[in-house]
Amino acid sequence: MLTDAKCRAAKPLEKTYRLTDTHGLCLEVRPSGAKFWRYRFRLAEKQNMHAIGEYPTVSLQDARRARDEARELVRKG
Repeated sequence: MLTDAKCRAAKPLEKTYRLTDTHGLCLEVRPSGAKFWRYRFRLAEKQNMHAIGEYPTVSLQDARRARDEARELVRKG
């Protein structure tokens, strides 16, 4: 599970990588140093990704809230 300290400490690497939280939420860290929240989910047997926003403009708490809202929409189909 992610913490704000882990999000702040995430350093850019040569390639984009993701730090995972829970229920499909992840923080995508790009080589430029930019960090973006993504929600990964499966719908109709297809993997999808929903963009939530850029960290730290969108906090971990806000990203989790947005993920929960998106999860509910996916659940409803």
